[in-house]
Amino acid sequence: MRTLKTYQLTKTAQFKAQLLSWSQQFDTVLWLDSNNYSQQYSNYDAVLAVDEFTSIKTDHLDAFNKLKEYQTLTKDWIFGYLTYDLKNDVEALESKNTSILDFPELYFFQPQKLFLIKDNVLEVRYLKMVDHEIESDFKTITNFKTDDLKQNKAVTNEDEKVKIKLTLTKDNYLERVNAVLNHIKRGDIYEANFCQEFFVEDVVIKPYAVYNKLNSISNPPFASYFKHLDNYVMCASPERYLKKEGSKLISQPIKGTAKRSTNKKEDELLKTNLQNDIKERSENVMIVDLVRNDLSLTAQKGSVKVEELCKIYSFDQVHQMISTVVSNVKPEIHPVDIIKTTFPMGSMTGAPKISAMQIIETLEVSKRGLYSGAIGYFTPENNFDFNVVIRSILYNKSKKHVSYSVGSAITAKSDPAKEYEECLLKAKAMRQALES
Repeated sequence: MRTLKTYQLTKTAQFKAQLLSWSQQFDTVLWLDSNNYSQQYSNYDAVLAVDEFTSIKTDHLDAFNKLKEYQTLTKDWIFGYLTYDLKNDVEALESKNTSILDFPELYFFQPQKLFLIKDNVLEVRYLKMVDHEIESDFKTITNFKTDDLKQNKAVTNEDEKVKIKLTLTKDNYLERVNAVLNHIKRGDIYEANFCQEFFVEDVVIKPYAVYNKLNSISNPPFASYFKHLDNYVMCASPERYLKKEGSKLISQPIKGTAKRSTNKKEDELLKTNLQNDIKERSENVMIVDLVRNDLSLTAQKGSVKVEELCKIYSFDQVHQMISTVVSNVKPEIHPVDIIKTTFPMGSMTGAPKISAMQIIETLEVSKRGLYSGAIGYFTPENNFDFNVVIRSILYNKSKKHVSYSVGSAITAKSDPAKEYEECLLKAKAMRQALES
């Protein structure tokens, strides 16, 4: 079905920049980049899928069954995203909040052209109908000039000043976090991920330039750049949602955040303090329990295990506490059904999951949409890999609207003021990418 050609790369970093620059000519683009982050379960250093051949686009109604049918019939590489609001297909829930961005709730496409980079080796996989273009495309990419695209200003408004607004004032935020704490005290839930939105109205940005700025600030292991017509996502995610590799499932929830310091001793102290923070560890352990429960729904008996609990990983902007939960899935389970039984990811909801999502919906004022959803791909062998859409800028070109959201886990030990500061810390990279 696809023609495969491999190339040995001598200047991989340069080729990656040329490849992403070259891709901007297409209406549909999905770029995934590990930023050379050493990750035990990484298959590729970078992936590019472009030029839609077939696709599926739908709202949440029966969304997972429609995706299941599409993935089964295609039997090929498909790339795309799942929005948070697909929760309404999984459970008897609804999304009453609104979003100006108006992204489809689910979108996947079968690319005509696919590039996979690992350890300085490039695999090019083209559909047969376009495989005669492989050599000419490779030559064009290796000679592609990236300078013009790199030097473009990220924001093209005449005054060059980005007016970032919040959907909640600080007082509103504190009131709503206190409302979450009241639910916890009553025993309705024991953790909820409460989020707030930042936005910019009537703005023209250059998404490719914004992505490059955001990615250079954060260098995360699950970065992605998505473009489909007027919809763009510039994602600097540090978090994997779920991966399937043969019969093995891997989930790596993040709960626990601390700032970095340029002073080496102070930075080590911040890292140690995070490792020993009882509140942060309890957040993480609660979500690990939720993930273990989710994976058990499709797991072979006795196969759910916690490989790492509350391990500290350091990124350019923050230290994060990450756990790794694995299982062996029953062979008869369809890959889309695996995702359906675990979606949305526990790190972005809370626990118990359904109650947390109900409470979140009443207290948040913006529809989450693709924020706290997932971006990734399925392979022809029924494997898949998806990130968590956090630390991300969403843009609708025709509506000239930019949005980015951040959240934090609220538990009984939470201090609302400190949770607000954590949100600002997480929002820092997106603000810098838009304002620089």
